[in-house]
Amino acid sequence: MPLKIAQLGQPILRQVADPVSGEEIASLAFQQLINDMLETLAQEQGAGLAGPQVSAAKRIFLAAILPPGEPEAPPGMEVFINPRLVAASAEQAPAWEGCLSFPELLVRVPRHRGVRIQYLDRQGQSRTLELYEFPARVVQHELDHLDGILTLDRAASTRDIIKASEIDAVEEDPRIDTNQHE
Repeated sequence: MPLKIAQLGQPILRQVADPVSGEEIASLAFQQLINDMLETLAQEQGAGLAGPQVSAAKRIFLAAILPPGEPEAPPGMEVFINPRLVAASAEQAPAWEGCLSFPELLVRVPRHRGVRIQYLDRQGQSRTLELYEFPARVVQHELDHLDGILTLDRAASTRDIIKASEIDAVEEDPRIDTNQHE
C-alpha cells in the first residue's frame, strides 16, 4: 500500500534515523515496509525514497540506480539498509535536485562525483557499491535524509533554491551563472 510522504516542516525529516537490526530486517513488518516504500516510489516516480520520508525513523532508503536489464528499461531499484559512505571523490559538482518531501522546489546542491557505499540489502547481506555521477548523487541525497539533512541545508545560497516550475527560466537566463559553484 502506498505510504504518505512527509512534507517539509514535519519533524521526522529533521531526526536522525535509527539503525535496523538483523532480526528486524527479517521481520514481516519490515519486509512489508520495504514493499510499501517500493510501491510509493513507483507511484511518485522518484529516484529515491528514505524511511523518514514515509514517517519510518529507520536507516533505510531505496534508490533507482542499478543498470537496467534492457536498453530502454528504467534503472533497477536497490534497497539500502544501515548505509554508510566509506569513500568519496575529492571532486564535487553542483546540480539541481528535487525532493518528494517538497516537490515544488529545486535546490542546487554540490555533491561528490563518486562514492563508495556499504550497506545491507533487503536480505540483510552486506554489500558495497561504487557509484558515479547521478547514482552517486541519489545515494548522497537519500543518506542525508537518514541524518535529518535536507537539500535546503546544502544550498550554498538562497539563490540556489527555486520553484521547480521555473527551472527553464533559470537555465536560459544569461545573467544567471549556473556554474557558479563548480
